[in-house]
Amino acid sequence: MKLEVKNISKSFGDSKILEDIDIYLERGELVCLLGTSGGGKTTLFNIISGLMEPDKGSIYLDGEDITLKPGKISYMLQKDMMLPYKTVLDNVALPLMIRKDGHGRLGRKKRARKEAMKYFDEFGIAGYEKKYPSQMSGGMRQRAALLRTYLFSQEVALLDEPFSALDTITKSAMHQWFLSVMEQIKMSTLFITHDIDEAILLSDRIYILAGRPGKIVDEVKIELPKPRNREIILSDEFIRYKRYIMEKIGS
Repeated sequence: MKLEVKNISKSFGDSKILEDIDIYLERGELVCLLGTSGGGKTTLFNIISGLMEPDKGSIYLDGEDITLKPGKISYMLQKDMMLPYKTVLDNVALPLMIRKDGHGRLGRKKRARKEAMKYFDEFGIAGYEKKYPSQMSGGMRQRAALLRTYLFSQEVALLDEPFSALDTITKSAMHQWFLSVMEQIKMSTLFITHDIDEAILLSDRIYILAGRPGKIVDEVKIELPKPRNREIILSDEFIRYKRYIMEKIGS
């Protein structure tokens, strides 16, 4: 087991947000946390990433307690958070630049750029190294942001609705690209969404978070064959998963 979230509860004042959350992530899995807006998904990610202390419970990475220890897990927010005054290469290489490796600032920057460059073709952003974020489309910026997340830590990544701001056509293309690149890098990933189609299309398993306070009401294993393409959303099996999840969220 790569990541284990055990008995997490969290309140803000008199308002209880999460109650007794237990989830896990195996090495190389892509697991979705699905629920309606305001259900506590982002709060849970803040706790898993070490940015927020739970009232109760613990987070384990490879068996090590990492509760309230930021920097162990990559975290990609809804916005790409690209720095407008830095080139795409320097934006992507930033996690490598800030690591202390004994080579000094200039040496570290050179090594970081060289390491980041290895992945530009794999992530579909080759040719954008010297451009600035404003010169990229929304989809390309998200590719760059995902590469930066991967370079921060290849252990586990938390992705908080990374495609929610994209238009329907761009999002569909990004889904296919994302599935392809995840097959290559095998990064253990927890993914937040409130889009049921997106969850079924991308995930190995889905945790349904519902209620106030948020609780895990079901775990759904998605047994659709891989690699998946967009046409699979029209299949009878896909529709059965969707109908079941809609009933669970509404219950």
